[in-house]
Amino acid sequence: MKILFVVNHPRDWPLPLAGVEIVPARAYLTDERYCRSADTKVFNLCKSYRYQRRGYYVSLLGEARGHKPLPDIKAIEDLQSGRAVDVINDALADAVAKAFAGETRDSVALTVCFGRDPARRHEQLCEQLFNLLHVPLLRVRFERSDGRWLARSAQALQAGEIDGIDFAQVAQAAADCLRGHRQRDREPAARRPTLAILHTPGQAGEPSNAAALLKFQEAAEVLGMRVAVIGRGDIERLPEFDALFIRDTTNVNHYTYEFSRRAALAGMVVMDDPDSILKCTNKVYLAELLAHHGIPTPKTLLIHRDNLERIVPTLGLPCILKQPDGAFSHGVVKAETREELDAIVAGMLASSELILGQEYLPTDYDWRIGILDRKPLFACKYHMVPGHWQIIRHGEDGAAEGHTEAVPLEAVPAQVTATALAAANLIGDGFYGVDLKQRGQHCTIIEINDNPNVDAGNEDGVRRDALYRDIMDVFRCRIELRKGSIAP
Repeated sequence: MKILFVVNHPRDWPLPLAGVEIVPARAYLTDERYCRSADTKVFNLCKSYRYQRRGYYVSLLGEARGHKPLPDIKAIEDLQSGRAVDVINDALADAVAKAFAGETRDSVALTVCFGRDPARRHEQLCEQLFNLLHVPLLRVRFERSDGRWLARSAQALQAGEIDGIDFAQVAQAAADCLRGHRQRDREPAARRPTLAILHTPGQAGEPSNAAALLKFQEAAEVLGMRVAVIGRGDIERLPEFDALFIRDTTNVNHYTYEFSRRAALAGMVVMDDPDSILKCTNKVYLAELLAHHGIPTPKTLLIHRDNLERIVPTLGLPCILKQPDGAFSHGVVKAETREELDAIVAGMLASSELILGQEYLPTDYDWRIGILDRKPLFACKYHMVPGHWQIIRHGEDGAAEGHTEAVPLEAVPAQVTATALAAANLIGDGFYGVDLKQRGQHCTIIEINDNPNVDAGNEDGVRRDALYRDIMDVFRCRIELRKGSIAP
């Protein structure tokens, strides 16, 4: 296996390690050698993991390329949001108490280098912290309050900025780590069969209307589950339930991700799971993932400040420019002229290290294939808004949507269904809406959506109540499987 230590600059890791290639972050993000390399493990040692900056994209694209980066995007989000402290306190309370049982101080800062303690005092706790958070270089500050030790802060460190520790110790810890480390596997808790549906009324672009939410509840009750609709203020209620179904528009820097992450850590069945949210809500990740696996897409270019001259020769004009985390046609812009292109790109690059450019493929409608549990669930044609190039048009007077036409699955061209399945299966076994364009015999993936729309009167136009029962039945089966009451 190829081992990459990705850093902002090679001087950030001054000591060579056998079998390790030190790679600048910009090269990892843009050099074709790393885009297509297989059997690779990435240690992300960049200076900053801030959202949509270089270190963030190293882990994001590393996941898309199958490089299993450390830290992964979930760990980065936990660090940035402060969730990592809660994760430590929830998972390692006994281990922390044991480690500091004889400590006379009321505050301890513990440095974790690739799962090792350079001071050799708390080796077991450092290994547990590494297996839990998967962060190569980490500092955790613990405090004793009312006789109880709690984590108060957790931050990633840069290799060259670990105060009081000789770099040779850091390199030795890395070498030890490369001989293999154990992954922590949480056992899901067994609970009664109950389902929480997360929905906050009145949000723009909500994925299910009121009639659909009622149908979900009725279907779950027919299948023997108890259901409660909860809102964004009910996160502390999650332990009451076996499963969580998110029916609010998801994003990473958002309460929906917090709900999903908390539910997953508790061993609940959750749709959509944190992995799916992270992967589907970033168009740069999806582009890299699809390209890596040879799934057809429009001509695509990952745009950064060093390749602006390639946009027009690669994509032509007009072309489509996409903010990585845009949704419901927000952050998706068509550039007709070079002047428009330059202005749009400059604005987008001001907030993200990478943006996505694609060729413009005009069609009368986009296919939407709903996929659940790695099987096709429903199909629709999303027609463009009359006189507009998208299925949603945003204006000063609000949003206008094109017509939704439900289509029987057996009437969908086989190539459309097969391509949608191949794309969705790269994400996981959750609930996805795959958008495709079909031109003649050729079809291309536009995007893969977590948390896809199911509205009464639209997506259920063919299957009616059976659509809701099938979705709820997947929850029921997964709950029972986790409780061990049915065979896998």
